[in-house]
Amino acid sequence: MSNLCMVSSVVKSDGGLKRLVMDFRGSPYGPDIAQYGQAMQDVLDKLREVDVDEVVLTDYYERIYDQEQTSWLKEIADVITKFEIDSVWSPTHLGSTLDSVKLGERHDAVLAILNNLRSDPFKAYLNLVREIKEQNSKVSTIQPEEVEDEKVYLKTLNFMRDQLEGTKLIQKMKVFLAQLNAIPTDRGLYHSLFEVSIKPSFIGSRIFFKDTEKLELVDQYQVSNSEVFVYKHPEKVEYLYFINPPEYSLPPDKYFLLEKTKEIVSSHRAENVEFLDITQARKYFRKIYVATISDLATKNNIKLSVEEKEDLAEIVSRYTIGYGILEILLSDRALTDIYIDSPLGEKPVYLVHSKYGQCQTNIIFSFEEARSIVSRFRALSGRPFDEAHPILDFDLPDLQVRVAVIGKPLALDGTAFAFRLHKTTPWTLAQFLDQKMFTPITAGLLSFFVDAQASMLIVGSRGAGKTSLLQAMMLEIPQNLRIIVQEDTQELPVPSMKKLAFNIQRMKTRPPLGGLSESEVSAEDALRTALRLGDSVLIVGEVRSTEARALYEAMRVGAVGNVVMGTIHGESAYSIWDRVVNDLGVPTTSFKATDFAIVAAPIRFKGSLQRTRRLIEITEVLKEWNEDPLRENGFLNWAKFDANTDELELFKDDLKKSSWLQRIQRNRGLNFKEVWSEVEARAESKQYLVELKRELDLPELLEASSTLRAHTKYLLLSELQRREYGKVDHASLLEDWKAWCKEVLVKDVQAERAGTAKYSPAKTK
Repeated sequence: MSNLCMVSSVVKSDGGLKRLVMDFRGSPYGPDIAQYGQAMQDVLDKLREVDVDEVVLTDYYERIYDQEQTSWLKEIADVITKFEIDSVWSPTHLGSTLDSVKLGERHDAVLAILNNLRSDPFKAYLNLVREIKEQNSKVSTIQPEEVEDEKVYLKTLNFMRDQLEGTKLIQKMKVFLAQLNAIPTDRGLYHSLFEVSIKPSFIGSRIFFKDTEKLELVDQYQVSNSEVFVYKHPEKVEYLYFINPPEYSLPPDKYFLLEKTKEIVSSHRAENVEFLDITQARKYFRKIYVATISDLATKNNIKLSVEEKEDLAEIVSRYTIGYGILEILLSDRALTDIYIDSPLGEKPVYLVHSKYGQCQTNIIFSFEEARSIVSRFRALSGRPFDEAHPILDFDLPDLQVRVAVIGKPLALDGTAFAFRLHKTTPWTLAQFLDQKMFTPITAGLLSFFVDAQASMLIVGSRGAGKTSLLQAMMLEIPQNLRIIVQEDTQELPVPSMKKLAFNIQRMKTRPPLGGLSESEVSAEDALRTALRLGDSVLIVGEVRSTEARALYEAMRVGAVGNVVMGTIHGESAYSIWDRVVNDLGVPTTSFKATDFAIVAAPIRFKGSLQRTRRLIEITEVLKEWNEDPLRENGFLNWAKFDANTDELELFKDDLKKSSWLQRIQRNRGLNFKEVWSEVEARAESKQYLVELKRELDLPELLEASSTLRAHTKYLLLSELQRREYGKVDHASLLEDWKAWCKEVLVKDVQAERAGTAKYSPAKTK
């Protein structure tokens, strides 16, 4: 007897696919057609009524039968319908006589096959074959006048057999049967054929784990208690990035607790509580979840440790006040970008890994989860997102992620997402040096440019590392200087720098896209305001539009009076001159206020598919030219990248032509040799930290907190020599500085790693 009265069903559309979702909660048997014949019967009966692409059976788990498996079931359902339409059990199909005994036996046999067909198609097929064999054996023993009657019945049986043998399910089972050389007595064949995706029912998106045995495992690590596997596919260009969250491998009693907790807390509303930020809110609700889980576990006699309760509360948090399965990806700081393209529910999520480049994930993001996430984004951003406002661009401060969402009518196939993940701690010049983005002398030059208060634009394409390099150069700014940062998207690590005791003020401007707000200030107005906030280092996250005129106007009249740095899209010094002057309307004379263009780019060595970030050009903007810097030799190349040697070649002999360097020598009372000695000393200090990190296997030594201490100590030792001797002896300076690094810095970092000591990032003694 069918259990459909206890099983609710609904057809849902997701990602262009129609899914039959059947809820088996309250059913005496589980949602598994391989295990339970009654479940298969319920599904086949429903498939005779609706046309769908996939079948999803749920209780606390969801079993997802993909399009291929669903097509097998639909074929069986169609055969059942055809048999009913043709009334294969009617007397005219059972024989030519009206012998009630024979007709009754044949009628019962056919009905038994039909009933079996709904719950066990292969058993029905085997019974049908046996019936045909038995009837064929009778033909040679019966009277001639009975042969015609037998042929009518055999014709019906053969018709039924042909229909079943035309289905993929029976064809595949016959192949399995031939391999086994025996007829199984249980439903083992169904388990072999219906290997389905299983996931907790409270998770909207799907994760698949198929055919990993054919892949080469190249990396494995953990993120937020989830296993991450990176595979290389023999026939694919991109790597495969698979996650295995803990919620996919919990026992049934824990799934029960998760489901019940989610039901209870969904109606909870915090009263008389004000949250300063998302992180604080999450801590509050997590306490609620731990208490709820503990209470439910006690009532249901489920034993849980404190750690298990915390882990379950974290999972509930992820799917209630968090970002669902997406949160695991957003927590992996080895990733730089995540892309979810429309139509949702059809294609896997793609991402960019800092080590493996673009990767395909094993996650298929569902429309329902996307709708929930978009609602959260709207609430967090305070901006609209609908057909009248199809762009949503904002930042997730709790995860340091920039979000871009597009929808209809801009995105014809529906909602799509792009996430840019920022490094949680600032990049440092030493880290870039360790990754061979540039040479030690280049690191020394960049540090010296900041010290000498140069005006610099960091140039590059998207993904070239412009903002990351800007972060690293900001850490070279002495901590006694005030910094003003202007951004439309929060990419620079201002909170981290505040924790490192920098005097820094952030200004958030109106984004270039997505729901303009009257309460947000334009970049141009914000920049003019910044120039009135006193003597400060000025950092512009990205020079995009009309603010360029205000920036250059200020630089031109000397209103800044300190270091000025920003990023801009381009590929060379000439390309940014062309853009700033011809596209953004900055006069050529004002553009000459730029001292240096620092150009970065992703390099594909020898045409490789892998992209590697490199600093490819350092160009000074000279001042003695009028209209076109290229024709009038208005640029001086300090360094140029050679892809054959993977080196940034320095043109030291040409530096004596540098008007900027001559100005520095004049203003500081130094000669070229003394200036260059300072550059080389800074270069050696950066390289020494890299060597110590490699020697001691101490990557924390290159983090911002450590390199800042090292740089501050370098500046203090330099100043001490100037006071005592009137100049700096870089050889003795480096000797003293290296001794301090070994005796103090390294020991402090090792102690911090071991958790036995804590130190202030600004401490240098």
